[in-house]
Amino acid sequence: MDTNLKISMILPVYNEAEQIEELLDHLEPFRGGAQILFVDGGSTDGTPERIKGRFPVVSSPQSGRANQMNYGTSLTDGEILFFVHADSRLPMNAFSEIHRIIGAGHQAGCFRIQFDSRSPLMKICGFMSNQRVLYRGIAFGDQGIFLTRNYFEALGGFLPVPLMEDYQLSMDIKARGDQILLANATITTSERRFLKGGRLRTMARMQRLQHMYRRGVDIKVIANLYK
Repeated sequence: MDTNLKISMILPVYNEAEQIEELLDHLEPFRGGAQILFVDGGSTDGTPERIKGRFPVVSSPQSGRANQMNYGTSLTDGEILFFVHADSRLPMNAFSEIHRIIGAGHQAGCFRIQFDSRSPLMKICGFMSNQRVLYRGIAFGDQGIFLTRNYFEALGGFLPVPLMEDYQLSMDIKARGDQILLANATITTSERRFLKGGRLRTMARMQRLQHMYRRGVDIKVIANLYK
């Protein structure tokens, strides 16, 4: 395991003022193990102001999570890139797992996922998400995707689309004959987006949008349906 490789953690944020303090507190124990950079996408609720003074934060010239993450990548210098969503919470051994997987010669990985919910539906959703990585090689951003910088750059970074940038990255990795390794540690992610739209309805809509994306439907149409 090569623990000398520097990890750059990039967190895209947009209008997260209500829960950003809890995220900042959560990240304190991880401060010494990685370069941490928040990339704001044009928040209007004071999110970047709340981050300043605790962690570095920059404003992306272009909105959209893909653009934010690509921009954050250009401002960091770690050999390993670790993309984390604002509603995800890391396991304490996150960095050692990243080093283990990358140190073994793999180029990309992600974490197992569970949701902060007692709902059987959300437990099933987490299980299916993990199975999707194992058997289909598709990881979503809330699973904490990490890659070597050289590999990420060879892929061309995230496709600058308003939605499905993580899905496309996974497909790009598969197209190269490579695999996203699933870490032996679990990220905990908020179920807030499922509660907002209804758990079953949100799951069904996500499956429908993924199917549309695979069929080549215009991403703008998909993004409008997602909203």
